[in-house]
Amino acid sequence: MHDIRAIRDNPGAYERGWSSRGLEDAAGRVAEILKLDGELRAVQTALQEAQARRNEASKLIGQAKAKKDEAEAQRLMSEVEALKGQIAARFEDEGRLGNALRDLLAALPNMPAEDAPPGPDEDANVEVRRWGEPFAITDPKDHVTLGEALGMMDFEAASRMSGARFVALRRDLARLERALGQFMLDLQTVEHGYAEVSPPLLVRDEALFGTGQLPKFAEDLFRTTDGLWLIPTAEVSLTNLVREQITPEEELPLRLTALTPCFRSEAGASGKDTRGMIRQHQFYKVELVSITAPEQSEDEHERMVGCAEAVLKRLELPFRTMLLCTGDMGFSARKTYDLEVWLPSQGRYREISSCSNCGDFQARRMDARAKRAGEKGARFVHTLNGSGLAVGRTLVAVLENYQDEGGRIAIPQALQPYMRGQSHIG
Repeated sequence: MHDIRAIRDNPGAYERGWSSRGLEDAAGRVAEILKLDGELRAVQTALQEAQARRNEASKLIGQAKAKKDEAEAQRLMSEVEALKGQIAARFEDEGRLGNALRDLLAALPNMPAEDAPPGPDEDANVEVRRWGEPFAITDPKDHVTLGEALGMMDFEAASRMSGARFVALRRDLARLERALGQFMLDLQTVEHGYAEVSPPLLVRDEALFGTGQLPKFAEDLFRTTDGLWLIPTAEVSLTNLVREQITPEEELPLRLTALTPCFRSEAGASGKDTRGMIRQHQFYKVELVSITAPEQSEDEHERMVGCAEAVLKRLELPFRTMLLCTGDMGFSARKTYDLEVWLPSQGRYREISSCSNCGDFQARRMDARAKRAGEKGARFVHTLNGSGLAVGRTLVAVLENYQDEGGRIAIPQALQPYMRGQSHIG
C-alpha cells in the first residue's frame, strides 16, 4: 500500500516510479488518485462541519426550551433532522470514495528503490557477481533423463493422479530432496541466526493481501472450497506473523525461516518449462523473512542475499547474482537480487532464489509497526523476503552438475551427512 500524503506531496516521483515499472498511463493513475483524494477530503470536511453544527444546534434546543421559545426550538429541531440526513449521506460518500481510493492504491506496485536499474524486462538486469566455474560435462543430460534412467523420478504416475506439473520422487532422490531441505534449514538457523517456524499452509484473504498476492494475482493461487488459500510461499505466513502488531524496536531485526510445501497454479506460465521440475504446482522451499526498522533494511537485504548465496557455495554449484531492473521486479519489491544457478543441459543460468526488500509496502497493508522504548509514536517496519533456496530447483542443479558419463550422480560433500554417508546415486 502507498502513503497518500507522499503521493500528494510529490506526484511526479510516483509517475516516474510507476512508469519505470511498466505501468501504462502512470500520470493518469496519479491524477485519478489525487482526484479521489480531493473528493474524499472535501466530503470529510463537510461531514465534520455538519456534525459540529448538529452538536451545536442540539445544545441550542435546550437553551431555547429553557427560555420557552418554542418556535426557535422547533426550528432548531428541524435543522437537526435535516443535518442527520446530510451526515448519513456524507458517511455513505466517505465510504464509497475511501473504498475506491484504497482499491486503486492496492492494485499499484511498490515504488522502485533509487538504485534499482531502469529497464523494461530481464534483458536490463545487471550482473553483480559470479561464483564458481561451470562444470565441464561432455554431452550433459537434463535432470528428467537422469532421474527417469535411475528409476527414481516418475512424472507419468504423478500425472495420472494429479495432472501436469507434478512429480513423484522415489528412493535416493526422495531422500536427496529431504536432505537438501534439512541442510538449508540447518545452515540458516545454526549459522545465520534465523529462527525456525512451522507456519500455517492455509491462510485467509487478509494474509495474501498483506504480502501483495491479492487482489491482483488471485489466478496464480489455489483456493479451497471454504475460502482459504494454499500458500504460494512461506513468505506469506512468516511476514504475517507481525500483522496488526506493534513490535518493540529493540527486538528488531526479526529473522525467520521455514521449510514448507508451496503451491502455485502457474496460470501465467503456459508453455514455459513444461518438462521437468523447474516449474511445478507443488514444491518445497526454504524461505527467509526479515522484519526490520527502516534504517536496517538495506544492510539486512545484502546480508540476506549472502545467506542465500552460502547455500550454493556449500553445494559447490556455480551461480551468478543479478540485480533486477525496475520492469522485472515482483509487485511488492522495491529492490530485488536474483540468484541464478548454472544448468549444464540448458547451457545457461536459471533463477533459483529471489531476495527482495519491500520497504514499508507490505507493512502498510498489514498494519505492522514498531515502537521505540520511551517514545509515543509507532512507525511502519520494513519487510524482506528471500528463497534460501527453492529445494526442487536445487535438486535439479545437483543432478545436472554432479552427473557423470554413466548417469551416476555424485552427492555434494555438504549433503553426505544427511545421506548417511552415501557418496553417489546410481
